[in-house]
Amino acid sequence: MSPKPVVLIAEELSPATVDALGPDFEIRHCNGADRAELIPAIADVDAILVRSATKVDAEAIAAARKLKVVARAGVGLDNVDVPAATQAGVMVVNAPTSNIVTAAELACGLLIATARNIPQADTALKNGEWKRSKYTGVELSEKTLGVVGLGRIGALVAQRMSAFGMKIVAYDPYVRPALAAQMGVKLLSLDELLEVSDFITVHLPKTPETLGLIGEEALHKVQPHVRIVNAARGGIVDEQALFNALKEGRVAGAGLDVYAQEPCTDSPLFQFDQVVCTPHLGASTDEAQEKAGIAVARSVRLALAGELVPDAVNVQSGVIAEDIRPWLPLAEKLGRIFTALAGEVAVRLDVEVYGEIIQHDVKVLELSALKGVFQDVVEDTVSYVNAPLFAQERGVELRLTTSSKSPDHRNMVTVRGTLADGEEASVSGTLVGPKHIQKIVSVGKYDIDVPVADHIVFLRYTDRPGVVGTVGRILGESGLNIAGMQVSRLDEGGEALVVLTIDNEVPTDVRSEIAQEIGATSARSVNLD
Repeated sequence: MSPKPVVLIAEELSPATVDALGPDFEIRHCNGADRAELIPAIADVDAILVRSATKVDAEAIAAARKLKVVARAGVGLDNVDVPAATQAGVMVVNAPTSNIVTAAELACGLLIATARNIPQADTALKNGEWKRSKYTGVELSEKTLGVVGLGRIGALVAQRMSAFGMKIVAYDPYVRPALAAQMGVKLLSLDELLEVSDFITVHLPKTPETLGLIGEEALHKVQPHVRIVNAARGGIVDEQALFNALKEGRVAGAGLDVYAQEPCTDSPLFQFDQVVCTPHLGASTDEAQEKAGIAVARSVRLALAGELVPDAVNVQSGVIAEDIRPWLPLAEKLGRIFTALAGEVAVRLDVEVYGEIIQHDVKVLELSALKGVFQDVVEDTVSYVNAPLFAQERGVELRLTTSSKSPDHRNMVTVRGTLADGEEASVSGTLVGPKHIQKIVSVGKYDIDVPVADHIVFLRYTDRPGVVGTVGRILGESGLNIAGMQVSRLDEGGEALVVLTIDNEVPTDVRSEIAQEIGATSARSVNLD
């Protein structure tokens, strides 16, 4: 067994990737494209880093008994079975912004190359042919560029090509007209864009809705001098439909970097001199590969440290504000304490957040608490990824509530649950001081002030003299040292709660002896180490 977490690098990545991982991991390498090599290599690793050639599918995930994170050094996740990873509690991360500039620049290059026939003229000249008239092109200036998909890459292409004097129109149903107008872009319907564009460039994700979007029907609506560029995902432009349109003269040219099946070395489209083709070079620059490698290496470090990762694609978190991060471990521990107190899975679970921190997005605290709730309940490893699945499978109704008013503490998190018999259990906590000391501040109706510790015991009993001494005696006889103790009661002689923090785990028989001696109505313990 390796004393360090094992990271498998299954494809060639930038040397900066290993540097960004640092010395805390055992680094292994394999050829991820070779299944016979990949499956045994992935068996005992904690993380795997891939690009596009390695298929991390359900079979690979099932073979990886210790796998916690799959990191794709790039944007697309076509080669990763995200649902299978989620079910297994494996975090999937990518580098969503690493290659946006590189991809945009390649699209711009293809636009220029298709307009001026640069690759064809280069090949002809190197073959000893001087054919100036054959490769006469068209100017980009004052032409209309239709951008299909005005996301980050599409917006960069629009910005760069507007510098060539092009008029930019776009189709994107998810972009507000006002935002497009700020970019100097006019939003149109797809049909309108097809009809007015001299050049069309595609920048959409590959989904069931976008597959074949630029197909036979669309290519009957374009102008015959149009040139079409696809540097997004293969299949968005229907290759057979494009072949037909080129053959029939309904499209003047195309620039392609992506294909429905890759690698693609033999396509009917390659026979056209007016088609410029590259082998999926969209992310292939030194800068993009370095950015991607560094980004996913940092994500792996966070994931293997048990922290949430902003770039995790299968975690319902979003961007985590720095003021929220210290609350994540507390919320998780409150979830574990809640389960220990309840003794069962709640029918309904409420995560309540109070105070100034609600000015940030606190949805992640609900997720962290949920991870803690199931930590000691299920046999499988519980992660930020699969905790919602466990709740869904068990029919737990989940709710997050927030309030800027926190009566007793500046900020506070409460985990409250309704049990099957209608009873309610809850535990609240806060962070104190610049060191963010974690404290439990209430258990149900009892106010307390106890630092969160690795070993905590909760006892409910009828308030009377001598109970504290009895508890101390039994623990002392068992060689267990009390680190802290607090008694809380509502009325003299009524029910009381004692919370003890112990240096070591309290054995079940010792806890049972204490409960019997003091006549406890409830004796619960939680071990957070």
